[in-house]
Amino acid sequence: MLTNAPTKNPTILAWLEDKLDLVKPDKVVWIDGSKEQTEALRAEGCSTGEMIKLNQDLLPDCYLHRTAVNDVARVEARTFICTPTEEEAGPTNHWMDPAKCYEMLYDIAKDSYKGRTAYIIPYSMGPVGSPFSKAGIELTDSIYVVLNMLIMTRVGFDVLDCLGDSDDWVRGLHCKCDIDAEKRYICQFPQDNTIISVNSGYGGNVLLGKKCFALRIASYQGKMEGWQAEHMLILGVENPQGEVKYICAAFPSACGKTNLAMMIPPEGYKAKGYKVWTVGDDISWIRKGPDGRLYAINPENGFFGVAPGTNMKSNPNALLSTKKGAIFTNVCHNLENNTVWWEGLDKNPPENAIDWTGIPWNGKVDTDRPGANPNSRFTAPAVNCPCLSSEFENPQGVPISAFVFGGRRARLAPLVYQSRDWNHGVFVGSIMASETTAAATGAVGVVRRDPMAMLPFCGYNMADYWQHWIDIGAGLDPEKAPKIFNVNWFRKDDEGHFMWPGFGDNLRVLEWILKRCEGKVGAQETAIGYLPFAEDINIEGLEGEVTLDSLRSILDVDKKLWLDDAKGIEEFYAKFGDRLPPVLRKELDTLKANCAE
Repeated sequence: MLTNAPTKNPTILAWLEDKLDLVKPDKVVWIDGSKEQTEALRAEGCSTGEMIKLNQDLLPDCYLHRTAVNDVARVEARTFICTPTEEEAGPTNHWMDPAKCYEMLYDIAKDSYKGRTAYIIPYSMGPVGSPFSKAGIELTDSIYVVLNMLIMTRVGFDVLDCLGDSDDWVRGLHCKCDIDAEKRYICQFPQDNTIISVNSGYGGNVLLGKKCFALRIASYQGKMEGWQAEHMLILGVENPQGEVKYICAAFPSACGKTNLAMMIPPEGYKAKGYKVWTVGDDISWIRKGPDGRLYAINPENGFFGVAPGTNMKSNPNALLSTKKGAIFTNVCHNLENNTVWWEGLDKNPPENAIDWTGIPWNGKVDTDRPGANPNSRFTAPAVNCPCLSSEFENPQGVPISAFVFGGRRARLAPLVYQSRDWNHGVFVGSIMASETTAAATGAVGVVRRDPMAMLPFCGYNMADYWQHWIDIGAGLDPEKAPKIFNVNWFRKDDEGHFMWPGFGDNLRVLEWILKRCEGKVGAQETAIGYLPFAEDINIEGLEGEVTLDSLRSILDVDKKLWLDDAKGIEEFYAKFGDRLPPVLRKELDTLKANCAE
């Protein structure tokens, strides 16, 4: 079946022959990444109704896709980490015995490609040939998956050439099957470098290079090989002297992560010459460089962003990134000009439209139902981003000055604080909590622990993951190690109003963070770590929004609230039993003692 294969790698050929024999496609196509083949696939997708070609004058090379209504988000309850023992997967992951899981999945996948085409996608996470990068093969029966992977990863036969005969590549099998929610599984086998996804067509479950590989499998690879795969954006802040410092930041989905990665500096900062450069909006792979500093790359080649709420005020750079070569999923189809619309794009919903489920929609009348799914998405090439860093393709990565953790806490966490040292910083990341969002199925608005924003994405026992962070720090020169901070853009006052303007004004906080990294500004030691003096955060231009007094309120540490939160931390840590790193237990005891004073 594999005639004219563009590789002689025996492990690739053997795996593909085995899987093709299982799924039995009518036809096999190797994806080469060429413009000609991509255009032909787009045309074929449109002919079957899988893709809808949008207005090529307004949105050149842009397309619309709708998933099944039962298939619109990641399904954490059906996402499994399959390790030899349940303890290796840990209490925060769903576990299944690998042998049983393979048997179940192969039974579901058997003959599922009959009457369909099998597409073989060779791809690289990270620039091809970079010492950071890893290769993967995804076998899929979905043109939608192929077209998205062409945006999100580096696809082409050069990946195979670079790989040679190596067995260090990730196997990925995706089968649409019947999009049966009751038989939907997204399974990772860390020890086997294997991912299998069945009965889904939604990007987060089927673009196997993304969360499945770049986080779940790669986090395990990083543990075994001495590096890190993190759910973190990477941005560069350029000061008026032209110096650029880089920050990695972790936020749960839909907590303003993409907005921060692509932020527009406030007018006063722009006038002084400050610029913000996007390296990545979602995932970081981090390694120690020859100079002893930590360096990071964005392993992805595009953005898979949440559409609702994205507009020219909230995130102009993200919106501009979607204007060419993008795929929109589950948004509203504006028939008036053959473009797309979603809630929060503007205040002019189309009157003649098709909603995300495929039925007629009038934005002036049908106000009881949304035009776009709350988790509707855009897939956009990173090269479109107006603020894309010149270091985006640097195979050596960018040096990291700071790690920033964040989440939504209405009352607890101050606007920003710094950890006392690396291990305390690991503790700060491990106790992150935030409200759930539409990006994951289930209840919305419930506060849950989400350590390092990795709860759904850690490919092994999270206690071991924390220990890996501790081990990484132990191998760093404290002078060269990134400083670790926590931010909370979502602090509210007694009336329930947000106290900090957010968006571009978050640069004011990043400025303080970078000054701390350079030893240029002092801080006050508190029960939870180092806090800014209010006078050290620049609020010039925020008259009427933020005063020194209100800023002091946003920086307030309520010891009683932290003592209450410590009970939740204790309860969460208890899940890990004796596997919990003693360092974290000690840090929790310190927090409780500090807050009891």
